[in-house]
Amino acid sequence: MLAAALAVLSGCQKPSQPAAGVWATVNGKDITSTEVDKYYRTQLNPDAPQPSQDEALSLKLNILDELINNQILLQRSKKMALEAADGEVEDKFTEFKSPYTEDEFQRQLKARGYTVDDLRADIRQQLSIQKVINHEVVAKIAVTDQDVQDFYNQNRAQFNVAEPQYRLAQIVITPHKDPGLRNRKNDDATTDAEAKRKAAALEQQLSTGADFAQIAMDYSEDPATSGSGGDLGYVPESSLSQSDPALKKMVLSLKAGQVSGVIALRDSYRILKLVAKEAPGQRELSDPSVQQSIRDNIHNRKEQLLRAAYLATARNDSKITNYLAQQIVESAGKLPVVVPQNPAAAGSAPSPQK
Repeated sequence: MLAAALAVLSGCQKPSQPAAGVWATVNGKDITSTEVDKYYRTQLNPDAPQPSQDEALSLKLNILDELINNQILLQRSKKMALEAADGEVEDKFTEFKSPYTEDEFQRQLKARGYTVDDLRADIRQQLSIQKVINHEVVAKIAVTDQDVQDFYNQNRAQFNVAEPQYRLAQIVITPHKDPGLRNRKNDDATTDAEAKRKAAALEQQLSTGADFAQIAMDYSEDPATSGSGGDLGYVPESSLSQSDPALKKMVLSLKAGQVSGVIALRDSYRILKLVAKEAPGQRELSDPSVQQSIRDNIHNRKEQLLRAAYLATARNDSKITNYLAQQIVESAGKLPVVVPQNPAAAGSAPSPQK
């Protein structure tokens, strides 16, 4: 009876508490508050109001969950011998660094709170994780001709173009500072004179054969499109009629592949490229661009589904404890007290997978 009573008492004891600053464990591997906070800081806009405690905790929970997923995949990359090689890491590091001068590169690292070693570690983790996804998810996706035919038959109306459409890309230069700016050069005109000079310089580069998408990623001041090379997608002609008349006039004068001069608007200067023009009418399945767009659509949907399912099964096979979530529940939503750690001992925070 005494032995049974002791067994009951033992079963009622709470699990051992984590070390200070440990917010989760994945198969015995700790994820610390330092790692979460490091990525959390990159998500904050310094010019926006500070988030409330509830908002901050919600974001940190989401980040921690992504870091848990990353750790699961990273551990699998080691077991499957899919870790990124040193040469692959250096190639990606060089690619990341190449658009910047050394001073610009150091500013980018400082803005993210990274060191060069942090960045290399981050790159190695992300390449290793992507290798697992490619091996376990992407390689298993097949899109058949019948899949394409069925999709077209079920969505035929999507391929009926009601009016002329223009696929456009843009470079935007504004005469004022934008806290949301995210171009690769971190280049931001702050006065009208600066904006004019910058627009003229970019126009000159484009006239000598510079790649429009690269220039947009480096210098465009539109946060929404600079990251995608200025791509606006297809714009219906009716939407052009609602824009500035100078923009519509310029678009209608361009031929596919042409780049405009600088267009002066009330709040900005713009340079446009007409990537393609699409006439109205039904687009048939025999059109290669229609087939490719359908294949891409089906492939992306299958990848999202299989990725989510694969990650769910991987989590089932892992031993995970989310101490931060437990602490938030136990404290009724209060911020857990965190003992500061030595950042050098904590390591770099992997960027959450999207």
